[in-house]
Amino acid sequence: MQRSNAIKLHQMADEDVMEQLQNGVVQAFDIIVHRYKDRLHNFLFRYTHNHEDCEDLVQETFLRVYRSRYSYQRIAKLSTWIYTIALNLAKSMYKKKQRMSTFSIHADDTNPDDRDFDIADSTILQDEELHIRNSMEELEKALMELNEDFREVIVLRDIQQLSYEEIAEITGTAMGTVKSRINRARLQLQEIIGDYVKSETF
Repeated sequence: MQRSNAIKLHQMADEDVMEQLQNGVVQAFDIIVHRYKDRLHNFLFRYTHNHEDCEDLVQETFLRVYRSRYSYQRIAKLSTWIYTIALNLAKSMYKKKQRMSTFSIHADDTNPDDRDFDIADSTILQDEELHIRNSMEELEKALMELNEDFREVIVLRDIQQLSYEEIAEITGTAMGTVKSRINRARLQLQEIIGDYVKSETF
């Protein structure tokens, strides 16, 4: 009987699994952890650039998910709710440690509002990996000059590839503002880094 219930849980949508957890089915929590642990690890490592901090944040996120399970309502996607918890924890840690990770920035080809940045091969070095690494270091420094609102939407959009709607829900910001922040952040990066990045046209 338990095996049958486990199979059913695996086949359920995230929101249905969460409902089962709210109803006291402990195995449902294991399903949620299995589905989100890698995604959260990827997201949070981009924020912390530290495996130990990342693991702590992943564990704390799942702890908050379990403790707050009864506060979740199906008016929001479960993924959005979980990412909101993770983002708030990451922002709190960032405020304490004042550091961010290096990450790549790319545009969504299907969305004309997205702006794309590439590392420009403006310098010919014998060690191409060294050139790329130096370029990424410049990008990381530039990201540190952006305000927190700009950094967080770029992480959510370009690393987690969340939709504008999901980012708006997670950050509690209007969708138009989210789009504006992403584009303004990328324009600022272009101005700060200069030769290191080139902007693609809309």
